[in-house]
Amino acid sequence: MTAARHTTRRMTVSQALIEFLAHQWTVDGDLRERTIAGTFGIFGHGNVAGIGQALLQAAETEAGSMPFFQARNEQAMVHQSVGYARMHRRRGTLASAASVGPGAANMLTGAALATANRLPALLLVSDTFATRVADPVLQQLEHPHDPGIQVSEAFRPLSRFFDRVQRPEQLFSIALGAMRVLTDPAETGAVTIALPEDVQAEMLDVPVEFLADREWHIRRPPPERGPLSRAVEAIGGARRPLLVAGGGVIYSGAEDALREFAEATGIPVATTQAGGGSLPWDHPLNLGGVGATGSAAANAIAAEADVIIGIGTRYSDFTTASRTAFQHEGVRFVNVNVASFDAYKHGSQLPVIADARATLVELRTALDGQRVAAEHAWHAQNVKSDWDTQVDRAFEPTGGELPGQPEIIGTINAAMAPEDVIIQAAGSLPGDLQKLWRVRDPLGYHVEYAFSCMGYEIAGGLGAKRGLLALGDDRDVVVMVGDGSYLMLHTELLTAVAERIKLIVVIIQNHGYASIGHLSETVGSQRFGTRYRYAEPADGDRAKATFERGEFLPVDLAANARSYGVDVIDIKPGPDALQELSEAIGTAKAADGPTVIHINSDPFVYAPDGHGWWDVPVAETSEVESTRAARAEYLEQQQLQRPLIG
Repeated sequence: MTAARHTTRRMTVSQALIEFLAHQWTVDGDLRERTIAGTFGIFGHGNVAGIGQALLQAAETEAGSMPFFQARNEQAMVHQSVGYARMHRRRGTLASAASVGPGAANMLTGAALATANRLPALLLVSDTFATRVADPVLQQLEHPHDPGIQVSEAFRPLSRFFDRVQRPEQLFSIALGAMRVLTDPAETGAVTIALPEDVQAEMLDVPVEFLADREWHIRRPPPERGPLSRAVEAIGGARRPLLVAGGGVIYSGAEDALREFAEATGIPVATTQAGGGSLPWDHPLNLGGVGATGSAAANAIAAEADVIIGIGTRYSDFTTASRTAFQHEGVRFVNVNVASFDAYKHGSQLPVIADARATLVELRTALDGQRVAAEHAWHAQNVKSDWDTQVDRAFEPTGGELPGQPEIIGTINAAMAPEDVIIQAAGSLPGDLQKLWRVRDPLGYHVEYAFSCMGYEIAGGLGAKRGLLALGDDRDVVVMVGDGSYLMLHTELLTAVAERIKLIVVIIQNHGYASIGHLSETVGSQRFGTRYRYAEPADGDRAKATFERGEFLPVDLAANARSYGVDVIDIKPGPDALQELSEAIGTAKAADGPTVIHINSDPFVYAPDGHGWWDVPVAETSEVESTRAARAEYLEQQQLQRPLIG
């Protein structure tokens, strides 16, 4: 008897990979969508004849099978993929292809951001010749002690999966391994496949089954009986419990289950940055953000809580206020997370390694009829009411020439529709947004704060808008970005213009790094090096030049944005600036394409104090008086830090 012969196709490695990716599907319950919905590419030597040719062939032979998108910066390609993945609750993402050397290196920041945020992004990184026949090629690194080390090696610590296709036959196992990690809620992040430029163009016989549709079912594991019963016992015996909702609530689609659990038990809810939108802001049990940049309401309840129920949170230092937020002597942590790495944090003896939605449903059933003590519920309602009043006051226009950032946030918030999405990442805005932004939709708040990457905003916002459009959702995406972050990475405005993608970008100009300037003051460094000014020579000596006394730089960010072909609304300083801002948002929402709104702000107007702390060490000894004073305050705050083993 002769063995059955498998049908194969002769293809290059790149052609096989692109066709493979076009047939991958993520299934989440009744939802089924493409895992890789398209590919970004910036081509150079290394990928122009490989992945570039494969994308061209796909477009000409089967249009739409693998859409190609342009970008202006390799880092921005990955940021777009992350923004897309957030709107798809991690069910889908995009691939990014870069050339050898600097093209690949430009994606390193994006890889780190994707992994830090637990959001999927596929990176197709070009590498130098596997044969080394033309060694050394243009843009190749040379290490005498190890000739095999190239830029691609730098992706290893930044990726949740990394492999190199050194021989064509390796493609099959590598591609399947990459997809497994991309679609695993506990493991996902940056997934990197390194592709030597000669191997990309090599031919191999590809089994047709490798190219067939393949489904990847997202795991939604229910809680095990033992851990669940221990969690129920702890929650049921708590006098002052607090639930901390993280990004896992959003990714699990658990917002309804969260609301039902909170309403059934009366347990108040605080949110992390990634968990923003888990409950509408005005829900009576939503205390707002918790931690270093959280609300005074959430932090007041956190300080007294005897049981913390963490749902899908990785417990960053901002969430725990550098381990000062939870002050109850016997505080215990019930950590519900699909990843055991996060479930065991803070030495918790009550980890529940399971899906957020499935666990909330089980907890509600197990705690049926149990509610928090009346005094705890009353206290939570009071601190929430007090905080809401403080936010109302922060939103009130002062009528000054330069509005403060809280006033700007309030004006934009009021002008947006309930379902619209706010995008942010770095500077002083994430902290102010966590305190002040009134989220009304589960997908309405995307502040990238795991990596807090300056420059993420416009690219991430564009990716979020792509993601919504792919879902048939035409809600508006509004990017808020400070001038510091804008100058880091703004070129994807041209991408929005080229594809006529509607994006609203609000540039808040304060002539420097407002967040680091404020932080600099708190550590006694007097905002040193944080202002955008001319270098002013001291006593005519350029070697003694300082940026602290010169005039502000005459940068015109509105003109810069206009040069890309974007519609620009430039709001001049004055008492009517906020009214003009509100009208500008309305104009931008009515437009068909991208709009940039530029407004100046007063960087010295701060949001209300949420009574959170962030551990940033202060110089232990200094000849500067402000630094010595800051050190004394730092040591006082440090006394509140706890190991939080419970």
